[in-house]
Amino acid sequence: MPKMKSNRGAAKRFKVTAGGKVKRSKAYARHILTSKSAKVKRGLRSATMVDASNLGSIRKLLPYLGAR
Repeated sequence: MPKMKSNRGAAKRFKVTAGGKVKRSKAYARHILTSKSAKVKRGLRSATMVDASNLGSIRKLLPYLGAR
């Protein structure tokens, strides 16, 4: 069997934590920031975990992710 390929776009967007969860950055933080409050923009800076309902599709994109 040949090696499986990771989706390179997904590989740049997701990382695995030490506990095996998948970390992602938040959306809506790139442009049109003048209409957003400072509190909203501050919250968009922090990373968050991928929801369990989306983990299956991410594991298909990244077969060597190492997430449990």
